[in-house]
Amino acid sequence: MTVDGRTKRRTDTRQKLFEAAVELIAEQGFSATTVDDIALRAKVAKGTVYYNFASKTALFEELLRHGIGLLTDEFRAAVAGKPAREAVAALVHAQLDYIRRYRAFAQLLLSEMWRTNREWQQTLILLREQAIGVIAETVQAGVDSGDLPADLDVRVASSALFGVGLVVAVDWLVFSPERPIDDVEASLLAIVRRVG
Repeated sequence: MTVDGRTKRRTDTRQKLFEAAVELIAEQGFSATTVDDIALRAKVAKGTVYYNFASKTALFEELLRHGIGLLTDEFRAAVAGKPAREAVAALVHAQLDYIRRYRAFAQLLLSEMWRTNREWQQTLILLREQAIGVIAETVQAGVDSGDLPADLDVRVASSALFGVGLVVAVDWLVFSPERPIDDVEASLLAIVRRVG
């Protein structure tokens, strides 16, 4: 097997572990989830989990890195080359679409952001900053170009956009999952535009 083949296989295995662990932790909590449970759900040997991660805590911290990293990458791809207002709409769509695909991770992220006593809290803060940083760059570009109000507090607006998108998406998927994503996106953008 080539190096590229091994890298792809390891990436695929980590993705399976990510999805299995996120689902289990969202269902039953971090403390109740065992490495055996994760291995069983991912359909891999327990040793595979430990080969990829030193401990359950290390696995969870890596889950946060992986999940928020995916979201940050999707944010960057969504805004590439777009003018500010179009980029803000693209961010909203990217976040809603991401959360629809990774619903359990979004629920987990939302609950973990409220907990301040976890070993991975500092990691979560740094990762959240990366995702919000992409939003802030977009909002700042809008302020600089005059597409967004000059007196807009970029930091607060970016955090608000991230938080509102997260909460609205989780609310949509838990309470109104039959509602089309385009409808949710349009409603969220209408609020954002009225405030901006």
